[in-house]
Amino acid sequence: MLRVASVALLALLGAPLAAQDTPLEAFRSNIAAIHARDRAAYLSHYLQSAALVRAGPDGLVQGYDSFARQAASGWPDTLIATQLRVVPITPDVAYGAYRYRVVDSGASARGVSERVFVRTPEGWKVAVTTAFPTPGAAPPPRAFVGATLVDGMGGAVVPNAVVVLRDGRVVCAGPSSSCALPADADTVSAAGKWIIPGLIDTHVHFSQTGWVDGRPDALDLRARYPYPQVEAELHAAPERFFRSYLCSGVTTVFDVGGYPWTLELMGRTARSTTAPRVVAAGPLLSTIDFWLNLPDQRQFIYAADETTVRDAVRAHKAWGAAAIKLWYIMPPQPPDTARISALVQAIGDEARKVGLPFIVHATGLWEAKDALRAGARVLVHSVWSGPVDEEFLTLARRQHAFYVPTLVVPDGYRQIAARHFERDRQPLACVDPATRAKALATDTVAPKLRPTVAVLAERTARTERFFAQGLANLKRVHDAGIPVALGTDAGNPLTLPGASVFMELEAMQAAGLAPSEVLVASTRDAARVTGLDSVGTVTPGAVADLVVLDADPLADIRNVRRIALVVRRGETYTRRELEYR
Repeated sequence: MLRVASVALLALLGAPLAAQDTPLEAFRSNIAAIHARDRAAYLSHYLQSAALVRAGPDGLVQGYDSFARQAASGWPDTLIATQLRVVPITPDVAYGAYRYRVVDSGASARGVSERVFVRTPEGWKVAVTTAFPTPGAAPPPRAFVGATLVDGMGGAVVPNAVVVLRDGRVVCAGPSSSCALPADADTVSAAGKWIIPGLIDTHVHFSQTGWVDGRPDALDLRARYPYPQVEAELHAAPERFFRSYLCSGVTTVFDVGGYPWTLELMGRTARSTTAPRVVAAGPLLSTIDFWLNLPDQRQFIYAADETTVRDAVRAHKAWGAAAIKLWYIMPPQPPDTARISALVQAIGDEARKVGLPFIVHATGLWEAKDALRAGARVLVHSVWSGPVDEEFLTLARRQHAFYVPTLVVPDGYRQIAARHFERDRQPLACVDPATRAKALATDTVAPKLRPTVAVLAERTARTERFFAQGLANLKRVHDAGIPVALGTDAGNPLTLPGASVFMELEAMQAAGLAPSEVLVASTRDAARVTGLDSVGTVTPGAVADLVVLDADPLADIRNVRRIALVVRRGETYTRRELEYR
């Protein structure tokens, strides 16, 4: 049984051995050469003969010369090798295999690789090498031992805990006296670490890029970044954000508004170990006929009349959407007040009939209360227009609504206007290179379109005013017993997918919530917003989504930044392998 003794290292690392007296030593040295990206050392392990055989999904290839030409043409970002086994066949032949996981160019792949070793005068050499992906295979059983467990339920922590994972689920989590170590499980020593559930971001948008090319209404650069092309690239490769989320400890996200293709992400990620679990609402209804759509499809459906909104709700149900969302972005003015309020009521009524949760973006107190009267289950923004009042709190309690404060997103727009990206606030190592490059270009982009000093000063003051009001309202809502949940609005300009989650957690703490309360809001209660009952806690039966930290998150929520490991459905990643080079 392979024992992984370090929480930070799951790979079979180490310098190449000076001697290769056994097939096992040769195997380990072969893998170490990959880690070192040493082409000469790597090739030295293979039989330099026409008899060398390579096998994979594309079939058999023979000969050393062709192998050497293609070998090391590109190294993976990381290779994790576990469950290495060597079985002697004869005194001069041995069979070996290991389970691999590689991360490269934003994607992750796992499988099984085999070697047949033969004894030669120069030592043990590889005569046959294979690699086959096994994307559907369950991760191996694993036990984390010795960490302090913060299970997401809000109760007492468990020191010196044991957490056992099998088949992508938690099978035991608690004190060592109550969780036996399975004989077949790899063991990870997590002494001095903290284990929390995987974070859940209940407010993201895969139809946006994290920069202004996805929101030309913030800064119009469509001449350089044609909007249809930007959206086509997002549709073609949403996985560029998957790694960013996992790198940031986010294992589940709720896309609460985007183009119809975002609904496809639910099935694609439901059982994935290489992506966060995605729940999606699809296109959103809007109280205004917003222009940010494509010629052949809409992400904003104008709530023109009752027939339109009821048809839209029923269509979402037929599409398999997880919710229906309304963009309630402006207080209706007489004589339109009654008409729009009636449409909001119609949306809520139809959502109840078909069994869809009703989510509302409402930053004004009047609109927020109107949405709650109509049956809103989730408010995905803070009330910024003024202090929440007792009527609001009563309506929210009566509706059993969730409040997602989404505190930091306006500041991204302010940074765009100021042409000053505050790069130290988000861990850019978790941001894919293309998104990172655009964010870093913020300071110099379109200088002729930069607002005047007076306009920028007003924008800054407004952002600060909204943030202060958001903090005060969050504290009052939380103290009134209304459940709150983590949400970033990731995808908006400079609210970067995954990386922005830490700013939001820290803002919630700044509002007066204790770190333990912020953790519950970002795990168990956030799971309730998504409608998933098997995520958000580290308890028996839960999906094995968790994060191992190097520092105590209950002392300061900023310690959530100190990620050692991320586990998605039982697949364990080091933070380093998830980071982009």
